Amino acid sequence: MTTYDIGVLEDYVHGQAVQVRRGDRVLVVVRIDDDVYVLDDRCSHEDFSLALGEVEVDSCEIECARHGAMFNLKDGHPTSFPATRPVARYDVLVDGGRLQVVVS
Repeated sequence: MTTYDIGVLEDYVHGQAVQVRRGDRVLVVVRIDDDVYVLDDRCSHEDFSLALGEVEVDSCEIECARHGAMFNLKDGHPTSFPATRPVARYDVLVDGGRLQVVVS
């Protein structure tokens, strides 16, 4: 198990996706209220950055800007076509006020 520090909650704006690079990982981080969600930053339908997409705060989803596929931020599963495979989702821990992403 590896953990990456991704800053503090205040580093992220509610409802905005941010691309974060840590080690060999490219992640998309989304804050909704006091919750932080982290997925791999690549659409499973086509290799395209999810960080460029819109966040649907009410449904807790992110849209791939290329073809409109939607992904649930809570589990990484697609909620609309053309994507049919999930993207990896990572747990976020708070340690001394710092956000830590847990990857395996």
